[in-house]
Amino acid sequence: MTELEAFALDLARAAAEVALPLFRTDCGVEDKGGPGGFDPVTVADRQAEAAIRRLIADRYPHHGVVGEEYGEDRPDAEHVWVLDPIDGTRAFVAGLPLWTTLVALRHGGTPKIGVIAQPYLDEVFIGGPSGARLIRGGAATPLKCRPCPRLNDAVIATTDPDIFNGAEHGAWTQVRAAARLARLGCDAYAYAMVAAGRIDLVAETALKPWDWSALVPVIEAAGGRVVNWRGQAPGGDGRILAVGDAALIDQALVTLRRAAI
Repeated sequence: MTELEAFALDLARAAAEVALPLFRTDCGVEDKGGPGGFDPVTVADRQAEAAIRRLIADRYPHHGVVGEEYGEDRPDAEHVWVLDPIDGTRAFVAGLPLWTTLVALRHGGTPKIGVIAQPYLDEVFIGGPSGARLIRGGAATPLKCRPCPRLNDAVIATTDPDIFNGAEHGAWTQVRAAARLARLGCDAYAYAMVAAGRIDLVAETALKPWDWSALVPVIEAAGGRVVNWRGQAPGGDGRILAVGDAALIDQALVTLRRAAI
């Protein structure tokens, strides 16, 4: 494991030390507001990101940071940490153990290291130069996406179909109709299951960089692919397609690509 991969794990642990004691407590929920309706943020979100940022500032003061709660600091640096201290705050508020801490390290603008951590389940999914692993109970096991060359055989997921606009919703509906099984409400944990070989495809839209950056190294180090709805590298439009088997990309993009025009 490289030094930066080990540090990414340290950041996830620091976030867990803050967030886990507040899980399933009355930790103070506020509504950020916005066009999407209720958009919660908690004390856990803010304190966890603050803890991560302190560690980065102490260890790598020349690195940049982009986080959901406290914005950007040197976003054009060679190394930039991209943070979502609690992805799935709605799940956190509801007491569901599907929220995660997302930590990514971009180098030259591209995510190279990613961590998806669920501390209540004692699961940390990490991907980077040393490969993809699940760390649980102090033991590490390799992660590998499973073969699934046909959409008709695929288990797919999205957080909530309501995130899609009209054209996007129609495209998702067609992909869902073709797949074997669809699951909802898993937030970033669904992407961890792609890397673990349990889910074959996740499609979402309106994601921010802190929502998707950590997913890319984890899934790709496990043998999968993450692209936008045009089949290109993920970017500013926030439309993400993650697959465990690259053969699914073209099948899903038959409908998704039209909605991305």
